[in-house]
Amino acid sequence: MGCVYLGRTAGGRTVALKVVRPELVADAEFRARFRREVALARRVGGRWTAPVLDADTESPEPWVASGYVAGPALSETVARFGAMPEHGLRALVAGLAEALVAVHGLELIHRDIKPSNVLLTLDGPVLIDFGIARALDSAATSSLTASGVVVGSPGYMSPEQVLGQPLGAASDVFQLGTVLAFAATGQGPFQADSDAALLYKVAHGEPELGALRGDLRTLAESCLAKDPADRPAPQQIVALLAPQGTATLVGAGWLSPPVIEQIGRRSVELLNLDAAPVPPEPVPPTPTVPAMPPAVPGTLGTAGTPEGAAPSPSPRRRRRAVIAIAGVLALAGAAAAVVALLPPSKPDGIPAAFLGHWRGETSPGSAVSDQITLDIFGAKDGTGGNSHDISGHDNLTEGSTGQSGLCETVYKQQQVTDRKVTLVRDIPPGGGGDGDWCANLLGRSTVVLSLADDGSVSMSWDDQHGGTVKAELRVVFRPKK
Repeated sequence: MGCVYLGRTAGGRTVALKVVRPELVADAEFRARFRREVALARRVGGRWTAPVLDADTESPEPWVASGYVAGPALSETVARFGAMPEHGLRALVAGLAEALVAVHGLELIHRDIKPSNVLLTLDGPVLIDFGIARALDSAATSSLTASGVVVGSPGYMSPEQVLGQPLGAASDVFQLGTVLAFAATGQGPFQADSDAALLYKVAHGEPELGALRGDLRTLAESCLAKDPADRPAPQQIVALLAPQGTATLVGAGWLSPPVIEQIGRRSVELLNLDAAPVPPEPVPPTPTVPAMPPAVPGTLGTAGTPEGAAPSPSPRRRRRAVIAIAGVLALAGAAAAVVALLPPSKPDGIPAAFLGHWRGETSPGSAVSDQITLDIFGAKDGTGGNSHDISGHDNLTEGSTGQSGLCETVYKQQQVTDRKVTLVRDIPPGGGGDGDWCANLLGRSTVVLSLADDGSVSMSWDDQHGGTVKAELRVVFRPKK
């Protein structure tokens, strides 16, 4: 969603200052969502969350500042030191569950709980980045934005998010289960070679929990249940893992010595920002240092200045501000997973407007009722989609018999223009659980995708009886750049 800077208030408090990317600023829908969600995030507090301190959602360059946490992300720690020991796992999940109790008590859901949004401190885990939190009301309980784009992080989304269904507090519990699996095994519970396959596994596949054993494995399985009603409430998770309270687990020492050492070094580096030598004259930042945003109205620094900008003209204060700006951090959770942006088109690949996770259904009166899911993702070499990147499944109902089934489909790219893509569809060996039936209904056919002015896609093909089947598809997820 934006770039995160390390900043400091006039009173000396260190903050994480997120400035929205310029290409999002002109989007009126994003502006409205950002304004609403900052207001919601301001309400979140508690021991296990990083508070939102201030924001300016009306600025030409909107920003939001939250309390800075001098601790590594769970994703960084596991990548560097491996899976967490059992006692640490219990404290981690209990602390995050307590955070969810507070969040859900405000009738909010986080919607983006993942290893990079969990920071580890000596005092326990901290849940950050409420950039896509939503109110639990009838107008905002879907994973879709108003334009029909899913927000979330593939691999750590709940099945409801992937399928575009209404969301509740249980969606956060599913994501908590994915974090537990990651911390215990070193990888997420759903693994695949492409975003398309990953999304399918989240919605329909079984989690991979590796060597996780005992009540922690049982808990992970419960959290990762496909039916939201089968997942435990955060209060139940706290009662199971920390009947005396999470603070008791944390107080007994929950982090390994290497992680504690890493936290100590990070804190020293933060202090050293003020201890740098002061030159006799102000030193301008080099061209390679990302510039701080221009002054916008706010209350974090001096009047009319966003946090991180120089609060006074003195050389030393200017030097401190330059040092703070130069310390731009790749903080965990720096980019909220708002995946509505189009990737760049490639001359030899499928145009960017066609890339994404699409859903739709056939027009009324068709011989076969087909609820279509189509995944078109860029190739690993950076070109557009090819035969390895285009796949899907069709939930078919045959009009004459009423028989229904789920059919897996694969596509090969045949012809591409800016507004039309022609594919050859086939049923792979097995074709799902109903391979022969699927092959008889769909068979090998030529499929034409036509881009409409509103961004939807018209899909058409000839059926086995000589007729033409049409469907309208709308994108619900696009790959990140």
